[in-house]
Amino acid sequence: MQKENNTTVPSATTPRIRHRKRSNEVIPEPSKANGGNLLVNDRNKYKSMWIRTHSTVWMIGGFALIVYMGHLYITAMVVVIQIFMAKELFNLLRKAHEDRHLPGFRLLNWHFFFTAMFFVYGRLLSQPLVNTVTSDKFLYQFVSSLIKYHMAICYFLYIAGFMWFILTLKKKMYKYQFGQYAWTHMILIVVFTQSSFTVANIFEGIFCEFMHMQLANILGRFRWLTCPRKDLSTGWLECDPGLLFKPENYILPGWISQWFPWKEISVLPVQWHALCFGLFASIIAPFGGFFASGFKRAFKIKDFGDSIPGHGGITDRMDCQMVMAVFAYIYHQSFVMRQGISVEMILDQILTNLTFEEQQSLLMKLGQILQERLEHS
Repeated sequence: MQKENNTTVPSATTPRIRHRKRSNEVIPEPSKANGGNLLVNDRNKYKSMWIRTHSTVWMIGGFALIVYMGHLYITAMVVVIQIFMAKELFNLLRKAHEDRHLPGFRLLNWHFFFTAMFFVYGRLLSQPLVNTVTSDKFLYQFVSSLIKYHMAICYFLYIAGFMWFILTLKKKMYKYQFGQYAWTHMILIVVFTQSSFTVANIFEGIFCEFMHMQLANILGRFRWLTCPRKDLSTGWLECDPGLLFKPENYILPGWISQWFPWKEISVLPVQWHALCFGLFASIIAPFGGFFASGFKRAFKIKDFGDSIPGHGGITDRMDCQMVMAVFAYIYHQSFVMRQGISVEMILDQILTNLTFEEQQSLLMKLGQILQERLEHS
């Protein structure tokens, strides 16, 4: 007797029955009104908006106060911003499990950071520092020696960090350590590129940080904002602003005077430069923000940090400056700054590269040459 087969084979004529996939969506209960949830969300939005507004007011007020205090305080603000940006970016790829097996590895990151800071600010502020301590012979010789060997000091500081990194390499941690090493150098490029150009712009005149065509007409009349700072003092500034900040009158075409009551307008030449700054800030600089947004999406994070309540991290507020600071410096050097050799440039070279005795000898020889020319004239 054959064993019966209970499995049935569906015939070709039997229609296939498709089962509808159940939705995972949870149907809200009638007892829970949607209005209550919306009210809660609205309250959270109002609270978030209030925190964001409060932080914005404090930031604007604090920034205005620091600008009023002067160049040195603005530079200090930039340094603080750099430290917060580096902290946020260092933590972005940090892994607690790996860090527990690498004691002191985070300290190495900050060693490279402060080495880069010493290199950048040593080059930027060397001349203002010399001009500040010229009256004190001991300080002048000390600062001159420090500037002379500045490059060598920075190099050996970096080599010390490099050897530190090599000596702390551990098996099964190579990939993480080398990734952190590369990430640290990337952070240094991003942070110090924009900050170095920003500080250079500040000492050329605080005005370089505000380029808006209508605002330039107002700010361009204050010597505190237009005069360059040649030392590290905090005293009031007086200088000849030059033709760039002296108003020029432009006669309007006849068809404009028919529609408007003005026949001529007064414009500072710097306002035309401010117009270029404004166009760049409106069209090109936002791409720095787009880059930062894409970067955050790649790492699946909303903000770089939480240093500013309601705004995220410092890096979130400085993304466009990565593009704008470099443009401001290059534009100022190419189209605004007067080219050629000036008396101030020669004096800067003399004070930086010659010793005190060599400067005295130069002064005596220059006096003899001028005396001989006066006798022959």
